Amino acid sequence: MSSFVFSQWLSLRVLKLLSLFFASYFTILLISVWNVPVFSQNTPEIRAVWLTTSDTDTLLDRPKMKEAIANLASLHFNTIYPVVWNSGYALYPSKVAQEERIQPFVHKGLQGQEPLGELIEEAHRHKMLVLPWFEFGFMAPPSSELALKHPNWLTKAQDGTQSTYSAAGEVVWLNPFHPEVQKFITALVMEVVNLYDIDGIQFDDHLCLPVKLGYDTYTTNLYRQETGLEPPKDYKEANWMRWRANKLTEFVAQLNQTIKAKNPNKILSISPNPYNTSYNSFLQDWLNWVRKDLIDELIIQVYRSDFAVFKSEITKPEIREAKGKIPVGIAILTGLPNRVTPIEFVREKTLAVRQERLGIAFFFYGSMWSTTPELRSERKSSFQYLFPYQSHRIARVNPIKPNNPTNPVTSTNTVNPIKPSNPVNPSNGVTPNNSTIIDSSIDPTNVTSEPILIID
Repeated sequence: MSSFVFSQWLSLRVLKLLSLFFASYFTILLISVWNVPVFSQNTPEIRAVWLTTSDTDTLLDRPKMKEAIANLASLHFNTIYPVVWNSGYALYPSKVAQEERIQPFVHKGLQGQEPLGELIEEAHRHKMLVLPWFEFGFMAPPSSELALKHPNWLTKAQDGTQSTYSAAGEVVWLNPFHPEVQKFITALVMEVVNLYDIDGIQFDDHLCLPVKLGYDTYTTNLYRQETGLEPPKDYKEANWMRWRANKLTEFVAQLNQTIKAKNPNKILSISPNPYNTSYNSFLQDWLNWVRKDLIDELIIQVYRSDFAVFKSEITKPEIREAKGKIPVGIAILTGLPNRVTPIEFVREKTLAVRQERLGIAFFFYGSMWSTTPELRSERKSSFQYLFPYQSHRIARVNPIKPNNPTNPVTSTNTVNPIKPSNPVNPSNGVTPNNSTIIDSSIDPTNVTSEPILIID
């Protein structure tokens, strides 16, 4: 070996040793200063990020999508929830939506590509799981083709009103008990399951029925038929709440069974509110879903601006019970399009969650470091310090790889690469406060006060 080659080899060797030294040093420093819990690298930990309609450029522009996936992989994230159902429209080329004549365009990327398929391929190349997110669930804007074409699918309050208002603006709700609605939502889900090499699917707090609703003709007739009773005027009457919650549970059971019949290793993930709010305001009995083995992953939205309240929420007994059965994570708000959460507060919440040995999901990608008053490098380095090692998740034992089309829909309709009808993010930080406490028996029917809405 020549002296020049030897000196080059020696220099590279020294650099490698120095790199290992500093990596170990900063990891030890991180543990001692920040008190970051260090788990076994053989224990998978949920480290997830939502890609929302606020991230449209990231979803539709191929170079930006690849950059985002590479960024997240380098920071040791392992799960992505890309939005695919928003404002009553499928954000992928959907034959189901086209045949229902509710989608007057084909959703394509800025380079003419099929964005969901490419995102899945890129994420898998970086060993990340992809669970397409059906954000709007049973919710739709009143002006959407879905709501206008199927008025008989909508439910209503006792006074006849159909709309509710939140960060999503004015919305109406599909009746989750109507067989045609159930068939349609299931068809959308199975279309994604069948066409794409996904690791599972996710619904959130909109796979629900707001507690004031359910007074439509179909539901009231079904209640009379099954109970012999008239629906009570009090929409929070315990038996009326329980009956509707059980009906929603039946749909989740059917959806889970349909997905698992295709591939038992697909993950059904749910991201609801904390339990007392989830049940008492939205009839989402997610604890019952966990107990009945109807879901495979639970990501609880705890968007609290008060750290003491946040800490109280993530230590509730129902969360610890769920953690004993399935992977459980806590959703942390990194910011909204017009307001960013300080990175120090994000870090404080993340450390508290990891102390509880829970996974983490950040809402949302665009607010992590791209649109912040703080230095981009400072925020990125903070995430890097929080996750100093890789944690790969395994979703499937024997994956059955479905066809991954480049364009699953052939249509002569106008191609529109821009988000339809200005879809919005209803999860933009609006969440009920911790105004009611559930007792140790975890009986939601004994909590009657209306939660207070706050914006984190």
